[in-house]
Amino acid sequence: MHGFFNRLLVLIEHRLEISFMGRIYPFDRPVVILAAPRSGSTLLFETLKESSDFWTIGGESHGIFERINRFNPMTRFCDSNALYAEDSIPQIIDQMRVWFYQKLRDTQGRHIQSVQGTLSSAPRFLEKTPKNALRVSLLNAIFPDALFIYLYRNPRENISSMMEAWQSGRFVTYASLPGRGKPWSLLLPPGWQSYHDAPLEQITAFQWQAANEAILHELAKLDRNRWMAVSYGQQVNSPATTVRTICDFCDVSASGILEALSSGQSKLSRYTVTAPSTDKWRSNAAALGRVLPGLTDTIELIRTSASELPQDEFELSVEATRSDNPMPDEAGVAVSLDPASTQIQKHRSET
Repeated sequence: MHGFFNRLLVLIEHRLEISFMGRIYPFDRPVVILAAPRSGSTLLFETLKESSDFWTIGGESHGIFERINRFNPMTRFCDSNALYAEDSIPQIIDQMRVWFYQKLRDTQGRHIQSVQGTLSSAPRFLEKTPKNALRVSLLNAIFPDALFIYLYRNPRENISSMMEAWQSGRFVTYASLPGRGKPWSLLLPPGWQSYHDAPLEQITAFQWQAANEAILHELAKLDRNRWMAVSYGQQVNSPATTVRTICDFCDVSASGILEALSSGQSKLSRYTVTAPSTDKWRSNAAALGRVLPGLTDTIELIRTSASELPQDEFELSVEATRSDNPMPDEAGVAVSLDPASTQIQKHRSET
């Protein structure tokens, strides 16, 4: 709903707090990580926040966005996590900037209010929330000078990790939704209502596809110098090189990050469910084989839109191959890749 009544209701309900900031834009080129859930975005965020140039809000921004009823799927004002610039008005944009700014803290944990008088320049804000995959248009309105890092992960690994997250029960985003009698985990894309009774692999493939397509659809509208792409494989296999590339793009210091990497301070993401393994996805090989064929168009979109990504990270085959360390009970198992076996439903934005 985009009507005047709903906008007025939001304004009245939240009693805007723009007293100390007015319409002054308080940021300098915020950096926003965009990725499907379970792509390694937390690992990337926790790595990059070691730069002394970055400020963060200490975690993810669910609470900031969903304080606004218009942006909260638990209300009747929206029914998914997809948000666009036209869903807001200038007063709401100003308010969200205030809320983000008020929560900023530096790499030492100092809140911005405690050092505000000593700052020589506007803060470089680093933001990461998986729901942002469906909010690029709105984020660009809130932060018109933002830079974006698109993080890609091969769907075999990514969807398998999402399945594991659902099964763990630790990633429930909405305990109850209209018309759904059970919890929903991770991202809530438009069209989720069609997946009430779908197998888990179809739900997670739908989430992966919706996230990546939405990101690239919106990034295509921006100048190419405002975004870069990096893969999960790059950040895991070549962390120092990847950090330097990202920091050069963002125009921030890499020294604090590189020191943490060289000292062995880097660790698993706080949201790791089970220990990483290159072939961990093979435990879900049969289920993946039923949905991966439906992702070929999305893979081609990623390949052509973000040509800097390593081409060897687009492999979709789940046929087991001989290796020095085959996964238990997986060696010699082949999974059909018949495109007719997939049931993924595509729900692309009309905007």
